[in-house]
Amino acid sequence: MTAPDVGRGIGNGENAAEITTTFVGLPRDSFRILHVSTGNVCRSPITERLTRHFVAQRLGVLGGGLIVESAGTWGHEGAPMEANAETVLADFGADASGFVGRELLDEHVIRADLVLTATRDHRAQVISMGHSAGLRTFTLKEFTRLVKAIDPATLPPLEDGVVIRARALVRAAAALRGWLLAPTAEADEVYDPYGAPLPFFRSVGDEIHEALDPVVTALTGVPART
Repeated sequence: MTAPDVGRGIGNGENAAEITTTFVGLPRDSFRILHVSTGNVCRSPITERLTRHFVAQRLGVLGGGLIVESAGTWGHEGAPMEANAETVLADFGADASGFVGRELLDEHVIRADLVLTATRDHRAQVISMGHSAGLRTFTLKEFTRLVKAIDPATLPPLEDGVVIRARALVRAAAALRGWLLAPTAEADEVYDPYGAPLPFFRSVGDEIHEALDPVVTALTGVPART
């Protein structure tokens, strides 16, 4: 699959609230990733903080212009993440501090260049909000499957900037969506561990890690450290 020509991204507005949920000191030309689940206290906090962790490992703390945040379709506004989610993040060496749950708002979708959801229902809810979100909204596992089918050599090199590369990756994945279907409907789901014991949280964390690794590698052009 050849990545399309570079296009224009979506919204780079900043305010005080954003500074607490994104990498600090980012250039204005940035690429915003929004992770979405239900309560924004289990799956999407794990996914947000693991993404930040993996990006920082590859590109340093500034992340090359990648902004990573999360929200919930029934978000527990102002709530901390679940204690078991914090433990999962600690297992991976990721930082769970300072997290505050958010309810998904129109402005979050408008600003996002890529929306990655835990389930197909979440994806449908994001797309139903409008804002031309359909071409940039995927389940996490769906996006992983599509990204794996894209030849990295067809994407802009890292020397052109992570933002340009990331935008091209999203367009290439969207173009593949109708051609590379999931083997089963369940294959695109990350199930909710809310209220479950720690072993189930850890299994969900492993699922998210496995799905995120090729995504972050494709976004950054830098493989994980071995």
